[in-house]
Amino acid sequence: MKKTFQLSHPKIAYPRLIEAAKADVKKYLKRERNKTLPDYADFWGFDCKFGNTEDAAEVIHVAEINDKISFAESQAWQTFYLEILATPATRTKRPEGEADGE
Repeated sequence: MKKTFQLSHPKIAYPRLIEAAKADVKKYLKRERNKTLPDYADFWGFDCKFGNTEDAAEVIHVAEINDKISFAESQAWQTFYLEILATPATRTKRPEGEADGE
């Protein structure tokens, strides 16, 4: 998904446009995660970019998307660009010294 979201509409309120953008992203991620994985992959990874324009977009983690959209809302942006590309990925083992509780 490479999309510039327009956050101005004569009849739709600004907060509803933000909610619609978040719902659109959530629906896209769900659709991509349900696709069949290649044999060599364990999960779908996502390469994401977010910015006011396509040229100013910065690389972000997929978990930051809602926070970034909320940031755009707080700054009253009229548009924002979001790019999400699904890539098959393989999990890697952690080094021996790294554990969750240690």
